[in-house]
Amino acid sequence: MAWLWCLVAAVAGVSVAGGATLVGAYTKLSGNIKHVEVDAKELGKRPAKASKALNVLIVGSDTRAGANAKYGHREVGERTDTIILAHVSPKHDNALLISFPRDSLVQLPACQPKNGLPGQRPHVGMINESFNFGGIACTWKTIESLTGIHIDHFAKVDFTGFKSMVNALGGVDICVPKAIDDKKAMLHLAAGRQTVKGEQALGYVRARYSLGDGSDIGRIQRQQMFIASMINKAMSGATLSDPAKLFRFLDAATKSVTTDPRLTVGVMNDLAASAQGLAAGNIRFVTTPWRYSLTQPGRVEWVQPQAKQLFRLVATDTKIEGSHIKTGRQGKVPKSKIEIVVQNGTNRGGLGTQVAAGLEQRGYTVVQVGDTKRKPYPKTTIGYSTNGQARVPTLADDLLVSRNTLIKDAVTPRLVLVIGSDWRGLKAAPVSEEELKGIDATQDSCSSG
Repeated sequence: MAWLWCLVAAVAGVSVAGGATLVGAYTKLSGNIKHVEVDAKELGKRPAKASKALNVLIVGSDTRAGANAKYGHREVGERTDTIILAHVSPKHDNALLISFPRDSLVQLPACQPKNGLPGQRPHVGMINESFNFGGIACTWKTIESLTGIHIDHFAKVDFTGFKSMVNALGGVDICVPKAIDDKKAMLHLAAGRQTVKGEQALGYVRARYSLGDGSDIGRIQRQQMFIASMINKAMSGATLSDPAKLFRFLDAATKSVTTDPRLTVGVMNDLAASAQGLAAGNIRFVTTPWRYSLTQPGRVEWVQPQAKQLFRLVATDTKIEGSHIKTGRQGKVPKSKIEIVVQNGTNRGGLGTQVAAGLEQRGYTVVQVGDTKRKPYPKTTIGYSTNGQARVPTLADDLLVSRNTLIKDAVTPRLVLVIGSDWRGLKAAPVSEEELKGIDATQDSCSSG
């Protein structure tokens, strides 16, 4: 799964050790990594590289081949059980890991047949289908086409490799609110704080129906917490100061992954050299904004325009840390404190109700919806009293077109929005600081549950 920053932390420790040990370790670790070439032609027309940040596509494979056969039978092929895009800032001083729910209904692009795989026709389907139809190149193409983010590398890890990494760290600490007995996930845990290894660790991050609300979203949240704990341990002094433990982890990590040929231990070493001061608090986890599908129960759809805005921030490396997201001018009255009367001044039936619903989604309180006495009303107008004047900039900021009018005899702080013939709608909602807050790698699963 998200082995990238665990590996960076470990390589940083090896780099500090230096000398002949590093040379021998580098040779051994380089030989461990498996590579799969992704031809540029397979990716088709790609997004431009909009910043010097590093973007790595990380997938967890659900194949049941080889050592993974004991995890049960399923249809032939291999899907991506976990899909994460790791965005590392140009200075390597912060990172954002975006999870894509595998139940997401999205527009999948065309992929050519390759290595016995049938290829993918363009269609709306679940995001994790691409790996089964066209392998890692098709998944790479799918994520780039959906996000507009230029991906530099990929890394894949399967069930067995994930267990090896956890075991090499001596286990990972989790917090279980109540006892778990899930035969399907091979998971049996008592309640409370504990350290999990091997099958228990894998069962914990894979379990779906026996934990939480049974959704893939719940599993993603649990995976993010687990990975945060895993990164914390890999970056701790207990790991970095113990050469034997450090090498065991590096050895397990490099044996566990398949990457493109250009993502080498050397690249990781260069990355680690500039990331030695990276704080776990600067590694954040978020999930693509989503909602449950109204047409296909059990599936999810991405919320727009928030998802596109998140992807644009990442593509351009613009303020990716949740605590630094710009949400507009400061000092405005919050939307939650603004009451609005909506009046439809056009001949478009139902427009007032539609606009009111959009405003309520933004957090405003709509107290009344009706029509103007005369129609058509030419200009979209925000009417206000002297008591409501401070509220006008907040609402005006959400409208594509409007003008302001002082209602002299009014005393209420409520605003009156008259929808005119020039109505062009609401501006695209910005991704909020709360949506990008997510969790960071210092998060303690016990403290949040």
